[in-house]
Amino acid sequence: MQVHLVDGTYELFRQHFGQASRHEDPGPYAATVGVVGSTLQLVADGATHVGIASDHVIESFRNDLWPGYKTSDGMLPELLTQIPLMEEALVAAGFTVWAMVEVEADDALGAAAAVASADARVTQVLILTPDKDLGQCIEGTRVVQYDRRKREIVDRDAVIAKFGVPPESIADYLALVGDTADGYPGLPGWGAKSAATVLAKFGSIDAIPDSSGDWGLPGLRGAEKLAVTLRDQRDLALLFRRIATVELDVEVGAVDDWCWAGPTPALEAMAERLGAPELWRRATSLAARIGA
Repeated sequence: MQVHLVDGTYELFRQHFGQASRHEDPGPYAATVGVVGSTLQLVADGATHVGIASDHVIESFRNDLWPGYKTSDGMLPELLTQIPLMEEALVAAGFTVWAMVEVEADDALGAAAAVASADARVTQVLILTPDKDLGQCIEGTRVVQYDRRKREIVDRDAVIAKFGVPPESIADYLALVGDTADGYPGLPGWGAKSAATVLAKFGSIDAIPDSSGDWGLPGLRGAEKLAVTLRDQRDLALLFRRIATVELDVEVGAVDDWCWAGPTPALEAMAERLGAPELWRRATSLAARIGA
């Protein structure tokens, strides 16, 4: 069986700035309707075991580690108010939802991917998000990312082709180059090329020697300056790696818990509330068709 793990927060944004924005009067809950509809479509296309993770609260423990880490400040109110609504609607539709508070949706996705990968019955795990942080959770072609917008599979080879390092070095890579979307800067002077070159050889920040003379990378421009920066700010780099590392100690249940068995009766009233009664008809029809 395949397991589909959905980044609900990303999907809410995708629906808001995609389908919903193309309608003259999409309604206040159009993004939520879109997420539920697109998740039902996964089942219609053959998905059987589906889990959705969301950032119920945008802030997490990472905000305590770094003051500049991303917050809900500046986030569109219409999206903030729809997060709990989306979670409620997905649960009503019969899906497993992990609403994260202390940790983030990425952490739940990573934890679920590890649980699914350890289940011998699972043939492939698809993490439905383009978020580069989740690249660290990829395992060959067994655990992959799937970008629904681009319809693109990202496996281990694709991670290496894009970043120049394998999945196990992604957190170290992000620590060095920074992540503007998440709000931490990385180390001064360290860019994508230099980080990839050095990590491709040493694998992790811990293994990089203090002196560039020990790197054995004569073609690397500004190597000694990079080495000095890393030597002086190694503790900061390790902090950024901690921030970039996906937490796997998150309770997500077992694979069998994520099997879609049809909508709950609550979906009928929820669909009316969302102004999308067709969601109830669609979900019940789909359940009847697949024998859920």
